[in-house]
Amino acid sequence: MKKINILLALAFSFGLAGCYDLDKMPEGVLSTANPFQSVGEIRNYVDRYYESGLIGQGFMAGGGGGIAGQDYDSDNMTGPAANTRLMGQTSLSNAVSIGNYTYVRDINYLLSNIENCPEKGSGEFNQLKGEALYFRAWYYYRMLINYGELAWVDKPLDPDMEVMMLPRESRTFITDKILEDLGNARDLMNEQNNSASMRLHKDVARALISEVALFEATWERYHYAKEKDKAEKFYDYTLSESELNAKIESYLDIAIKACQEVENRSVWKIYQTGDIHNDYRKLFDTQDLTTNPEILWFKMYDGDNIGNSVTRYLNTGGGNIGICASLVDDYLSKDGRPLFGEELLSLKKNYPDELDPEKRDPRLTQTVAFPGQRMKPERDANPYIFEWPALAGDGTAFGTNLTGYVMLKHVQIDCEGDYTSEYKGTTPAIQFRYADVLLNHAEALAEQNGEANASEIIRVLQPLRDRAGMPAVDFDREYNTDASYPFSNLNKYVQVVRRERRVETALEGKRFKDILRWAAAEELIIGKSPMGVLFIGSNLPQHYGEELKYDLPSGNNLFLTGSNGDAFRYILPVPPSSMPQGWQFKPNRDYLQPIQERMLNLMDGLWKQNPGW
Repeated sequence: MKKINILLALAFSFGLAGCYDLDKMPEGVLSTANPFQSVGEIRNYVDRYYESGLIGQGFMAGGGGGIAGQDYDSDNMTGPAANTRLMGQTSLSNAVSIGNYTYVRDINYLLSNIENCPEKGSGEFNQLKGEALYFRAWYYYRMLINYGELAWVDKPLDPDMEVMMLPRESRTFITDKILEDLGNARDLMNEQNNSASMRLHKDVARALISEVALFEATWERYHYAKEKDKAEKFYDYTLSESELNAKIESYLDIAIKACQEVENRSVWKIYQTGDIHNDYRKLFDTQDLTTNPEILWFKMYDGDNIGNSVTRYLNTGGGNIGICASLVDDYLSKDGRPLFGEELLSLKKNYPDELDPEKRDPRLTQTVAFPGQRMKPERDANPYIFEWPALAGDGTAFGTNLTGYVMLKHVQIDCEGDYTSEYKGTTPAIQFRYADVLLNHAEALAEQNGEANASEIIRVLQPLRDRAGMPAVDFDREYNTDASYPFSNLNKYVQVVRRERRVETALEGKRFKDILRWAAAEELIIGKSPMGVLFIGSNLPQHYGEELKYDLPSGNNLFLTGSNGDAFRYILPVPPSSMPQGWQFKPNRDYLQPIQERMLNLMDGLWKQNPGW
């Protein structure tokens, strides 16, 4: 088959013809018309995916992605405007091409020609083939999260229209294929004992296996529970209830086994030096993590050839973003109790008591800055010391905080390079750490049978508690039954593990994906608003002058809940007029993104639109 036919077939079959130069082979370093004649050629081709296949590449002021801004689409942090998807304002006309099929196409081209290499079967050849399989699985996983049912393509297609017209397969079919690719990738790739190569290896594949299996197990369980009697079904409706339950249990088993394989190697450990007030934070601001025993895979920035702007925007307490009270409120007390009601309110009345590491889980003040925290290197002429949140800002994205809760996690307070210029920062982009494996293991155990697995869950999570100087998990002590707590209806094992996940992975871009798989928008999003610190009713107003304008007919730079005269009013980072009823996420639609209409037309009825669109 001619190479041009391969590309035309793939381009047209996925409605992406405008994305390609169809007169060329897939871009890469290809030396001849018969590609992949050496492992060097294969390596150059695969290396491209170490850019597009990574999480987090920088920071955009106001949220919107990057290493430190990925949680802006959740109840963990906020930008200055209401998130479109959380507001239920995504429109069908905004649907985009399913671009990951571009990468799948190119990887399939590699895998269909890779046996040309005379060095096939060698260690490096197997490693690179495993990397290609991993990345194909990764791109499909991202599409599964966004779109659900997909067409599975694992080879170049013949340019015959009947062959090209591929229907969408069920969610569990796609999940099984992703797990198959990851299993093959695991078997082919090298075993590593650290992240120094910054390349994929067996334990990264195992970590992603655990994530994918847990994702789909919980997606199926919680969406089925909510949607089995509804017209809009986001779960795999092709399976009977018994078949679906069996599938869920098999995925939980897969997740647990993958985590155990990583843990049983006794190579990776939770990083700790005994400094409970700094060890957690240092993970996220250390440029070179190659010798850190917790990091399975990361991207290092040198600040010269490649850098990011995380510290540039965040080291004066601004970034035009803010951490939400919903996240802060979820941290346990120092003695391991949930805080709510009058006890929590009393802490909020005297800022910053609610952040005090002597009163709360010390991970809180390593995520949200506590007054007295140095935010810049001591060598700086003005080593900014955070005291009071910059609620009025300085007219720039650098100096504006939206909630009163200032991000510290990811800020390099002791970096050596130029952190003041664009794309010169060296905050690392962590892809997988050992904590992710432990959290996946604990949650899979809780979902499988929390009561029977209680002692094992406690054991698995103990290293995270030890680093933070927190008491061991106690399901009864930590169970939050307050009616206002969103997950008060969950059993104590699942609730406790979910809270631990939120706290440990806060601001790492994982929260929205959790909300989706738990089918939890009704509990966490709909009708709620992002809020900040208690302002009226606290000691904060006395520390600000006329620069803070609120309750005026116009020209306000601070928005508050309630009305003038109310005893307790909290900061609103988003003007209340733009979301008067809070977020309006549509649960019959917004758990998946829409399919572009031109793609549906091209597929001639083989693909149907996602539910609710």
